[in-house]
Amino acid sequence: MHHNRFNAELSSDSANDFSVNEGEYASLEQTLGQVVMEILQGGMAVNRPSICTKLLARLSESTTPDQEKHHKELISLLFGREK
Repeated sequence: MHHNRFNAELSSDSANDFSVNEGEYASLEQTLGQVVMEILQGGMAVNRPSICTKLLARLSESTTPDQEKHHKELISLLFGREK
């Protein structure tokens, strides 16, 4: 049986599973998980356009070259383009 509703209580607990200690960078999988959680919490469908929109927003908010590179890598993976 499929459930079409997202459980907000589970999402807040699950979001904490992705936290990273200060000074450490999240893995690509962790960041993608955070993005998916944000999309679900917003009540949106998880699909390529919604993931891309979130990643582009994160890219524009990047404050370090490492963060920028990290988000660009995820965007490249999303479109199947590897360096």
